[in-house]
Amino acid sequence: MAALGQLNIEESPPTWGSRSVDCFEKLEQIGEGTYGQVYMAREIKTGEIVALKKIRMDNEREGFPITAIREIKILKKLNHENVIKLKEIVTSPGRERDDQGRQDGNKYKGGIYMVFEYMDHDLTGLSDRPGLRFTVPQIKCYMKQLLTGLHYCHLHQVLHRDIKGSNLLIDNEGNLKLADFGLARLFSHDHTGNLTNRVITLWY
Repeated sequence: MAALGQLNIEESPPTWGSRSVDCFEKLEQIGEGTYGQVYMAREIKTGEIVALKKIRMDNEREGFPITAIREIKILKKLNHENVIKLKEIVTSPGRERDDQGRQDGNKYKGGIYMVFEYMDHDLTGLSDRPGLRFTVPQIKCYMKQLLTGLHYCHLHQVLHRDIKGSNLLIDNEGNLKLADFGLARLFSHDHTGNLTNRVITLWY
């Protein structure tokens, strides 16, 4: 405990959004979609490998994307071995450069990144590998983890609403985690209103 009148800085966890993305070294881009880019990165201080998901702000004239707010709120609530862990939020103040080295046009707009635990593969990427066929025990193992993660979400009143291969992340030890909660939402059992229809990737 700190003495009266002193701040207990050492024992307090870092406030989300208080750290800069400069605490991480981007190693390579590993994904891109409507949400923004995802990078494999190394935390400089600890050497830990993480995934940095940059929140796309290009189409936001005012404020913060509602899908990102919803995803952060939900992921802070969930804590399960089959749900991807959101570690923190980091920012890059001021203008950023894109992958070609050009500066962002808005000098007041920095970048915002979600820091996730790193996973080696997604299910779509694995299944597209030439000559790779999942064994029956592997399929059972992945399905059990998928359903366990979904059951946990539903117990906590969370609907994922976008289950597909690219949102199921798998590490080299065979652990599967649900990811990308950008379309997810909270529900309550006494909710009588209508939910948005057709909220899903249409191919699924």
